[in-house]
Amino acid sequence: MMGTLAGVLAKKKIRTFQDRYMATVTGDIEDVSGVLKIVRINVHYNLKLPADKRADAEEAFNNYITLCPAAQSVIEAITITHTLEMVNDV
Repeated sequence: MMGTLAGVLAKKKIRTFQDRYMATVTGDIEDVSGVLKIVRINVHYNLKLPADKRADAEEAFNNYITLCPAAQSVIEAITITHTLEMVNDV
């Protein structure tokens, strides 16, 4: 997921170097009919970018998941939530 979003951001000329872009990923595992299953994946992205690129970043974020092979492979079985926190580059 992180790589797919980075690729979409790159197409919009938004840099995703390690000091500018990171993700924190957590998940929830539950007992479903006696079987432990991953039921939720939560991804929180942090992105440092110029103020004039915020709209492009929001557009990329709102559309990248449909292009993500990993997300599309599990989206019917696992709930995926994602958030994007943007910080203006000074």
